[in-house]
Amino acid sequence: MKARYARLGRARSPLRVRGTPIATVMLGSLLPSLIPAVALSPAVPPLGLMMLLGWRLLRPELWPLWIGLPLGFFDDIVTGHPVGTAMCLWTMVLIVIDSVSIRLIWRDYWQDWLIASAAIIGVTAMSWLFMKTFGSGGGGGPLTHQLPQVLLSVLTFPLVARQCARLDRWRLP
Repeated sequence: MKARYARLGRARSPLRVRGTPIATVMLGSLLPSLIPAVALSPAVPPLGLMMLLGWRLLRPELWPLWIGLPLGFFDDIVTGHPVGTAMCLWTMVLIVIDSVSIRLIWRDYWQDWLIASAAIIGVTAMSWLFMKTFGSGGGGGPLTHQLPQVLLSVLTFPLVARQCARLDRWRLP
């Protein structure tokens, strides 16, 4: 018990405070690529996007709007999407969330889930459209193949948001 109180007066590490959210978004982008599975259609949720949304909805003051550019660039490189897809879409999502948050007096759990669900559906559909238009070989397949990924993403977002809250308590003791 005494060791716990000894931490109260300590200064927080800037790397821990600023680096944890960025590292978790980057790790979320990496995880689907590390899963050793071959699928004919996308099945793994876009964890990088979901972590970005979880942090943005939990702590709106944490990042500037332009953070979608470098994090989206990393996601594009790791996932193999055409460069600029996640950069553009993630930045647009952050701008839309910021403009929606200004209009709302308060937000609760259900509104955050609805905002994140709309963002996940919009980014997945636009990413599919970009792949269909600019991808090599006209990739993307039918849009209906995206539905399991979108459904799984929407249903698991509360778990990602909960994980962001746990990490936030860890990074800010």
